Amino acid sequence: MFLSVDGGDGAGKSTQLDLLLPWLRERGHDIVACRDPGSTPLGEAIRQIVLHRHDLSIHRRAEMLLYMAARAQLVEEVIRPALDQGRTVVSDRYLLANVVYQGYGGGLDVEELWRVGNTAVAGLMPDVVLLLDVPPEVAQLRIGRPLDRMENQGDEFRRRVRDGFLAEAARRPDQILVIDASGTVAEVQAALRSRLTEWFDRYGRSR
Repeated sequence: MFLSVDGGDGAGKSTQLDLLLPWLRERGHDIVACRDPGSTPLGEAIRQIVLHRHDLSIHRRAEMLLYMAARAQLVEEVIRPALDQGRTVVSDRYLLANVVYQGYGGGLDVEELWRVGNTAVAGLMPDVVLLLDVPPEVAQLRIGRPLDRMENQGDEFRRRVRDGFLAEAARRPDQILVIDASGTVAEVQAALRSRLTEWFDRYGRSR
């Protein structure tokens, strides 16, 4: 099984993943956790460029292709081998984030992003996406560290990103599960587990 967790910056992905992974292991899943971009030497190098090189001017198309390259390497080096071994892959972000941030947020063509993205990952898409949704003004208060390049693009950009995530979820309601992430950590985790359990029961992916 291939699962990804996504959402706007400040939605609490890392915190929720730290709680979700042990729960999945208790249910018998042999977990491989990864992050996109990252989790390979090439991916981590690209991550440093796209997120932390504030001194570089990176065009949206170049930025998009850097993310795609990192993801292509992640699929071939980590995700596909793990799935071939029957393991469960849980990724912190995946192609949806690329489409939303560079498309809805950055103004690139959304359908072109899906086409290029599909080529980059050789058609490998998550079975289910857990989308943590939180209003931008709430998310901004939660980010208790210096902003990276993607986070530091203003309130209007964050609103477009949120709208983009919700628009894509509306197009794919069986694959993208929207979870209200504005509550406490415990409340959000309970909602995550509940929605995922419902999905397991419906599609028979639990082991």
